[in-house]
Amino acid sequence: MSKLRILYVASEIYPFLKTSEVADFVRKLPQAMQERGMEIRILVPRFGLINERKNRLHEVVRLSGINISVGDEEKPLIIKVASIPSAKLQVYFIDNEDYFQRKYVFFDKEDRFYADNDERAIFFCKGALETVKKLGWSPDIVHCNDWMTALIPLYLKTTYKNDPMFKDTKSVFTIYNNSFDHRFNQDELIEKAKMMDIDDEMLAHLKSADFEGFVRLGATYADAVVKAEDEVSESLIAILNDIPKNKLGRTEDDADVASRYYNLYTQLAG
Repeated sequence: MSKLRILYVASEIYPFLKTSEVADFVRKLPQAMQERGMEIRILVPRFGLINERKNRLHEVVRLSGINISVGDEEKPLIIKVASIPSAKLQVYFIDNEDYFQRKYVFFDKEDRFYADNDERAIFFCKGALETVKKLGWSPDIVHCNDWMTALIPLYLKTTYKNDPMFKDTKSVFTIYNNSFDHRFNQDELIEKAKMMDIDDEMLAHLKSADFEGFVRLGATYADAVVKAEDEVSESLIAILNDIPKNKLGRTEDDADVASRYYNLYTQLAG
């Protein structure tokens, strides 16, 4: 098999930002795949907690300048890049002044969930795919991590399915115990998440307008679904039980996490 191209999309990556186990997972797995000969790209949001000077982020002008629609509004997409020298990995950061230049991630200093976190997720998902197009880099696998990336499998199956850059791309969705209690405005969320070739029925899972709705959507449209931890909440167990068994990533036969995902990627790429 020729060298696989794998795009990792997540809300965070160590050492730039760590608020959950996602950060460590997305730091270690891409390096393990790179060491197995795969070609890697990583995309995360440029949350305000990330110190640009300390981490040596710089704007990639040739990739910036795209406008991303979120509902009736269009927001400019800015792309920045930095390296993890010890791993020889480049990380691309998706930025926007309205959505990401805050001093907190999903909750403000009073521990209140940002009401526009749905818009931030939509902008990030759309922006990630548009960035890949601008890169001219066609991924074999897009590995989505946690609820913030949940729209990407749907977009790959609809709006981007005939795009030459994604026509053979498969998606993996890894589920984490990072739930929140907030409920978004149902009608507004569905309207903002829409793109070409997407109708209300395809977004039916978002009618709950909550964490479980995002996870169900990602799990429904991904080509493979994996749970990050052995112990998950009852609501996530219910979601996992509804997923066809042939879509669930196997864990018990593999010696380690990297081997599990390597086998899954190669199987999906066929």
